[in-house]
Amino acid sequence: MVIVLMGVSGSGKTTIGHCLAEQLGWPFYEGDDFHPPANVAKMSQGIPLSDDDRLPWLDRLRDLICEHLESDKNAIVACSALKELYRRRLAQAGDRVCFVYLQGDYDLIEERMEARQNHFMKAGLLESQFQTLEEPEKALVVDISEPPEAIVGFIRDQLGL
Repeated sequence: MVIVLMGVSGSGKTTIGHCLAEQLGWPFYEGDDFHPPANVAKMSQGIPLSDDDRLPWLDRLRDLICEHLESDKNAIVACSALKELYRRRLAQAGDRVCFVYLQGDYDLIEERMEARQNHFMKAGLLESQFQTLEEPEKALVVDISEPPEAIVGFIRDQLGL
């Protein structure tokens, strides 16, 4: 199984991913690490990415997911996957891709983004993230207002892990 932790920037994908990976002993991949330098430069300048910017990035993540599933290895991937189109692209890797949507309100996420340091995604891009977001119909939905330990426990319980 590959779990894709999805949601807008600042929703806790990295924090939850690290905690979940540690508990399960699975590898964790930060989707942002797979962005080409041009994407990082755009986001660092406060410029939202277009679909054309995102598709090669999503293909790299899809290939990573495929490699794990073809080798019968579990993994956790953090990826915003804001649109249904993006999730379909990632799910091409197979039916063992499970999306977990880290859902929270704008104010909470903005507060978290403003508090974090050394991240290329600035709080000013949050509005564009919410505008782009198409909430998934086929995902485990998790309320991010809970502490990370509770979120990880909920995910494990719901997925039988």
